[in-house]
Formats: sequence, C-alpha cells, structure tokens
Amino acid sequence: MLLSLSLPSTTSSAPVSPAPSLSRRQHISLRAPGVFKHAPGIWSDEQITAWKKVTDAVHAKGSYIYLQLWALGRAADIATLAEEGLPADSYVSASDVPLSFVSASDVPQERRRAPRPLTVEELQEYIQLYATAASNAVHKAGFDGVEIHAANGYLLDQFLHDRSNIRTDAYGGSAENRTRFPLEVAEAVVKAVGQKRTGLRISPWGTYNDMYFEHPKPTYAHLVTQLRDRYPELAYLHVVEPRADGAQTVAVIKDGYSNDFIRDIWGDRPLISAGGYTRETALATAEEKGDLIAFSRPYIANPDLPYRLLHGIALAVGNRAHYYVPGSADPTGYTDYPFAAPVVESQA
Repeated sequence: MLLSLSLPSTTSSAPVSPAPSLSRRQHISLRAPGVFKHAPGIWSDEQITAWKKVTDAVHAKGSYIYLQLWALGRAADIATLAEEGLPADSYVSASDVPLSFVSASDVPQERRRAPRPLTVEELQEYIQLYATAASNAVHKAGFDGVEIHAANGYLLDQFLHDRSNIRTDAYGGSAENRTRFPLEVAEAVVKAVGQKRTGLRISPWGTYNDMYFEHPKPTYAHLVTQLRDRYPELAYLHVVEPRADGAQTVAVIKDGYSNDFIRDIWGDRPLISAGGYTRETALATAEEKGDLIAFSRPYIANPDLPYRLLHGIALAVGNRAHYYVPGSADPTGYTDYPFAAPVVESQA
C-alpha cells in the first residue's frame, strides 16, 4: 500500500485518491522545550479552531489525517525562544551536550551554548503537555489520530541517543533508561486518545540535527519491543530508512544499515517506511516487505501526488530554493505547482 504523508489538496478539479495524510511537526505547547518560527501548534483555542477547518476539508474528501506531535529540545532556535518571551533557560535537552556545529565561526554568539538538562519534574510536565496536545488534536480539532515524533534529532530522539543523552539518573545510561521518556510519553498519549489513534516515528540510523548512533540496534530493539508488548493495537510504527538523512538522500547505504531488525520485532502489524522512495521502489518494498510507504516532500511539487502514483504519471520536481521561506507569502515554487491532466481511460 502507498501511504501519502502530507496534506492532500482539497481544491483540485482532477480526481485525487483519498490517501491518508499526516500534518507534520506541530508544537505541543509554547511552554514545551523549543519553538520554531512560523511552525504551527495545537495548544491554543485559535489553533484548534483553524485546524478544525483543515480536518473537515480532509474528511470531506473521504480521507483521514493524523497530527504529528513535535518538541525540539536542543534543535530549537534560541533567538525565537527569546522573541516568544521565554526565559534563557528554556533552551533544553536530555543533557547539556551542545550541537557540535555551534562552535563554527559563522554561528551567532547567542547560539553557541549548551542546552540545560531537563529535570525529572519537568519531564513529567512535558509528558502531560504531549497528552494534552494529543487530546486537543483528536477530541477538539478533529484529527483521526496523532503521531509522536521521536526521530530526526528532536527532543525525544535526544533522549534515545547516547551521544546527546549522558544523564546518570533513571533517564540515562542503559537502553532501558534512555527509552524511558519516549515510552512514558507514549503511555500518556495512549491514555489520552487510545492505542488505535496513536503512532510513533523513529529514525534509528539518522544523523540529522547532529545525531549519530554507532550501535542503534539494542536501543531501538528495546523501544520497539516495549511498544509491541504494551500496545498491541497501536495504530502504526513509522520508521525512517537509513538512506534518508534530513533533507538529503544518502547515495550509498553502509553495510548492516537496515530496518529489517525492526520489521522482525514488529511482525505483521502496520509499519510505515519513509525516506527517498520512488514509485517503483515503493511498490517493490510494499510487495516484498508488506510496509506502508510514506511520501512527503514530493507533495510540494505534486499536489495530486496520490493520483500521479496511481496512474504512473511522472512527478514534477520541486525548487528547493523556494521551500519554507520564513515570513514569505509568495506562492512561487511552493504552492503554485499544477495538477496533472486527468487520465482518459481507453474505450477499447
């Protein structure tokens, strides 16, 4: 099955397959660790009301939409934290391990500092913020479920990795301890909206946001095993393939880099695989491994992506220079890509 993870258009005159979608990267709270300028959230009445319009439009097309719960940790922009009126010690993470690139000469002085380790008491507060955000999304904004973002070097991922987590308390050290916070978040979210409305995203091989795991399998095997055993009806597990690294696609995958160990643990339950797929590789992987296949970035240049995939229509190539330009309302190269002409079925 091909699963398109992005917001499908609701304005096309061309027939579009109602592919399930995911609204990516929503801040769980202004008080949570890290805000990103111009990124949406799910904590205020205004945000909830705005999202309800989106979910209604998706449901009107006969589709489904999940919201991704996101907290940044040390990936946050310090200047934005200050602009939002948050105190200097709001720049937080699992430990006081700075991003390695902050010592570069072209990085502003205010960006060159280590994050503050979250206290155990604060972790409990943020667990509740995740649960509240999930409840807001499902019970108020009309989302069909939520996905916990525990990948790509953001807050929960910072707890999983021994490079960014050097704690000596119950949340650091062993694989069991480093997975504790993500699992506690999962427990709270499941209690808030139910197993069938909860998914979780991980990136065992990712290096984005200064992450690196020399031996990721023990940690992720423990995490996935716990999720499997505790939540037999969890909506899905979403895994980033090793060829995907942030905005880049890795040309050569190192020997042994594979998510098959996760597939073996997860069994025949729903697993979404994401990262650098083409139509051909997506179909092959879905057929061979039984995965659901996620597409995201191609949606920008292909607002009718499910329709193109269904009919084998060539995909348009996006112009990355126009992606996510902060503060810009110019649609050029972002929301002005055309829909493909409808396919005319043969009358023969």
